[in-house]
Amino acid sequence: MRILFTIGDCSLIVRHLIFLNILNLTANFSYFYESRVEHHYFPASSSAANSSNQYSYMDDNIPEDSLVLSENLMLLGYRSISSDDNGRKPNISNEDEAIVDVGEAPNHEDIEHRMDLTDDLLHMVFSFLGHKDLCKAGATCKQWHIASALEDFWKCLNFEELNISPENFSAICRRYPNAIQVNVLGVHHVDVLVLEAMTSLRKLESLTLGKGQLPDGFFHALTDCPALKTLHISDAYFGSGIQELMIHHDNLHDLQIVKCRVLRISVRCPLLQTLSLKRSSMAHVLLISPQLHLLDISSCHKLSDAGIRSAATSCPLLTSLDMSFCGCVSDETLREIAFACPNLQYLDASFCPNISLESVRLPMLTDLKLHNCEGITSVSVAAISHCYMLESLQLDCCALLTSVSLDLPHLQSISLIHCRKFVELNLRSPLLSSITVSNCPVLHRINIMSTVLQKLALQKQESLATLSLQCRNLQEVDLTDCESLNNSICEVFSDGGGCPMLRSLILENCESLTLVRFNSSSLASLSLVGCRTVTLLELSCPNLQRVNLAGCDHLESASFCPVGLWSLNLGICPKLTILKIEAPHMRGLELKGCGVLSQASINCPRLSSLDASFCSQLRDESLSTTAASCSLIETLILSSCTSIESAALSSLHRLGRLTVLDLSYTFLTNLQPVFETCSQLETLKLIACKCLTDSSLDAVYKENALPVLRELDLSYSTAGKSAIEKILATCTNLVNVNLNGCVNMHDLVWDSNGGALKLLSTRASWLTPACSNGECEQPGHLIESLNCVGCRNIKRVLIPPSSCCFHLSHLNVRMAANLKEVYVACPKLDYLNLSDCSSLEILMLDCPRLSILYLTACAMLTEEAVEAAIANCEMLETLHVNNCPKIYPVYLRNLRRACPSLKRIYGVSWF
Repeated sequence: MRILFTIGDCSLIVRHLIFLNILNLTANFSYFYESRVEHHYFPASSSAANSSNQYSYMDDNIPEDSLVLSENLMLLGYRSISSDDNGRKPNISNEDEAIVDVGEAPNHEDIEHRMDLTDDLLHMVFSFLGHKDLCKAGATCKQWHIASALEDFWKCLNFEELNISPENFSAICRRYPNAIQVNVLGVHHVDVLVLEAMTSLRKLESLTLGKGQLPDGFFHALTDCPALKTLHISDAYFGSGIQELMIHHDNLHDLQIVKCRVLRISVRCPLLQTLSLKRSSMAHVLLISPQLHLLDISSCHKLSDAGIRSAATSCPLLTSLDMSFCGCVSDETLREIAFACPNLQYLDASFCPNISLESVRLPMLTDLKLHNCEGITSVSVAAISHCYMLESLQLDCCALLTSVSLDLPHLQSISLIHCRKFVELNLRSPLLSSITVSNCPVLHRINIMSTVLQKLALQKQESLATLSLQCRNLQEVDLTDCESLNNSICEVFSDGGGCPMLRSLILENCESLTLVRFNSSSLASLSLVGCRTVTLLELSCPNLQRVNLAGCDHLESASFCPVGLWSLNLGICPKLTILKIEAPHMRGLELKGCGVLSQASINCPRLSSLDASFCSQLRDESLSTTAASCSLIETLILSSCTSIESAALSSLHRLGRLTVLDLSYTFLTNLQPVFETCSQLETLKLIACKCLTDSSLDAVYKENALPVLRELDLSYSTAGKSAIEKILATCTNLVNVNLNGCVNMHDLVWDSNGGALKLLSTRASWLTPACSNGECEQPGHLIESLNCVGCRNIKRVLIPPSSCCFHLSHLNVRMAANLKEVYVACPKLDYLNLSDCSSLEILMLDCPRLSILYLTACAMLTEEAVEAAIANCEMLETLHVNNCPKIYPVYLRNLRRACPSLKRIYGVSWF
């Protein structure tokens, strides 16, 4: 079987390959493991290595977190011993032979089902695996066993936090004597394992250990590892009599003794470059390491000021020094270190309360950390200003620091967090790219000059009142909750203010701003959310694409000339009276929250949607000028614009593409200008127009004034009875009609030819129209949805086949309290709602596609009437008869028998 794949997650791929291989081999080799494998053996001890017959049994109950599982021991120097014909164990005359021969995997090559993977491919995949996964892979087949035993995979022996026995570790070291790295951190019997590694691995270069007791002769045995370059000891303790560690090694480069308990440490390593004594409890340190570059003595609380001075000054090539949390360090020690270590580049003196950097000169320093240093003041900044090579400066939580003024050519980042007395910041650095200022409650002035700074965030600086920026590449600025910023900030971010590339500006909740004027050719995004005191807004930003004015509820005048906005929503601006917009790309404009807007000059040649809802003071002149300059408007919403008069509607002739017009909640009486000029109108909404008369809509059904009208909404209007009836009968192009709450809506008797229908006693007879065959051959209505909710004067609904409502699918006559009779015959009706029709008694339906029927709270409707009504509804699935007192649960089976397609009945319980 050949497998092709790409290496993504190699560990996962190997697990799948192991699974596939086992599936192919299990059936053929089950007898092998049952009949031949009896026990695992290993040498009892190294002292018995020359005894040919001294072997001990391996316990099968190996812990789950053990590195070597029972079926994988052959890879690590163990073999499966089979019995001879007499049932005796074979003798092994030489231990080396046992280890060399171990790993004799079953001869899987004799089996036809074999993983056809090249050795190179296996090596490439296995190179991503840890030792435990290598063991599992090696137990799969002979090919994988050989591939997983490649010596390159066992150069680095990482057993951190694993449960490995000394015997296993010893066997591994003998099997792979060329290993160069060993990690036994957190392993049981670490003292035994370390001595074994140092004795067996002559090429050992890196050793990591800890979390246990080290053997007494450990540091003396280091001389037996001439190739050792890296030694890491963490959280270890030594014998009871050891008070001083003496580490002598000629080739050691990296030494870490972290969190170890000892009184004195002496290090004599001529090639040592990195030394870490972090969190160790020694009181004295002697260093003879002339090549040392990095020294970490952080959190060494027992180390005295003199001890720190002696240790650091003995390393003339030192470039990095971490002495954070060493509370006894003094300025005198820093001065001597600066003199003895002229190449020092990194210094961390955080949480050292006694230092002030007075007269300290570190000209080569590039990174300085002074977190929580109580002695750092503005005088200390003068010393820092002599660090001409400084690139990173951190002064967080320096409680006495009041001001920082630095002119450093290489400074790239600065951090000032929780400096409660900090007032002024002056930075001049062409390479400054990162500024972090946070929780400085009295910060008042900031002056920054940088040529590479791109983002500046100064959030929640309540006292910041003056900001000066000379940052030619600055693109993003966030000044959220800077409550003291005044109107002068606008000059900083306008053209000529020092930020020519500014793209995004956030001034949210800046409550001291009253007049906002921006003239910027680069600004693309502006947020003034929560700026409640702003009364005047003037934006001249041709590339402005986003603006957010939420919460600017005191805005009185706004000008956007010119801007690059594609859409604008002014939100709720109840005091806005004057608006001027010049936006060549704008497509959508919403003014629905501008209740007192009276003067609007809108010049947006590409505007397609204008929503001026609730602009009750909008004048006719504003509508006329807008129509003249925005001739591409397709949707115009003037709902609740009560100041608009009929004369202003004549300007709509300029809107040749107008398809949606909303004049709801207005006092218009004459709609003739609309009928004469808006020939392409598809949607007309006249909701709650209380001044409409019987003749207001004559042009719709008499003159066919709106030939493409598809949706008409006359809900809660005063449209006359005859007008409604004529529109329903003659306007066959309508698709959606809403007549909710129309007081003049009476009986819904629908006949497309306008003639009377003769209702006979039987159901079959009322479905036969009282007209000739020729009169019934009509094109039919296009109406699909009809809503008559709350029309209390409707007493009868009659939609016979002669009405030709072939497309009607949605009919809602809910809350018609006086409705008594319903006769509906619509071939495509899908939804019918007659809920809350408390007077309904007669219900006759011929709707073969009806699927949902609501009869909730129809108090007079009986079970027999419902059964007769749904008998011919072949696709009815859902029936709502909630609160129908005359429909009893015992009769519900009859309803289902009358309509077999019925699946759900709501409102009563089945018995």
